[in-house]
Amino acid sequence: MFMELVLGLLCLGAALWLKPWRMLAGPLLTPALAGLAVLPWLWLLPQHMPQGLAVQFSGASLLVLMLGWPLAVLVLSGVALVVWALGEGGLALAVSQWVWIGLAPATLALFIGAVLRRWLPPNPFVYTLGRGFLGTAAAVFLSGLLMELIYRLAGGVALEQALVARWLMAWGDAFLTGMFCAIFVAFAPQWLATWSDERYLHPPGG
Repeated sequence: MFMELVLGLLCLGAALWLKPWRMLAGPLLTPALAGLAVLPWLWLLPQHMPQGLAVQFSGASLLVLMLGWPLAVLVLSGVALVVWALGEGGLALAVSQWVWIGLAPATLALFIGAVLRRWLPPNPFVYTLGRGFLGTAAAVFLSGLLMELIYRLAGGVALEQALVARWLMAWGDAFLTGMFCAIFVAFAPQWLATWSDERYLHPPGG
């Protein structure tokens, strides 16, 4: 838990240094509060599922798309605090979820988004399918892979079984994130800090 706590505090320190709370003065207050209200219950879900059905939804990639990485880190930190306060898993589980379900996929989603912006054309389908769907699947799975490799060194479950579960859960997360991303692009683009009409809806040749 010590290593996870250090990683989490480093991310939180970097986010606080960027002062992302200034963005809450605009339309991003609504999705930020929605994240704080909804995500804790989704993170707590595995604690109330039957044995062997520990389905886990991250939501971190969607938060990055809506809020940007710094503000998403603050919201994910708040979510982890609520999970710690209301859950039955204790501090160690809350910190593990904070890092591997929240901060790791959020950070990977940030880098994947930067790569797509650099190498692919500014197209709405690139945004929704690339960042919202495929980018989320990659970020969530790679985070789970890194977690399982570390836990494997500590004597965790069989790696092959764990990776199959992580792969399937990553696509579930990707489906929901891609769906909400497409909905917000169409009906509430002001809730997407990473969306720009000038970039993605410019006229041909503009």
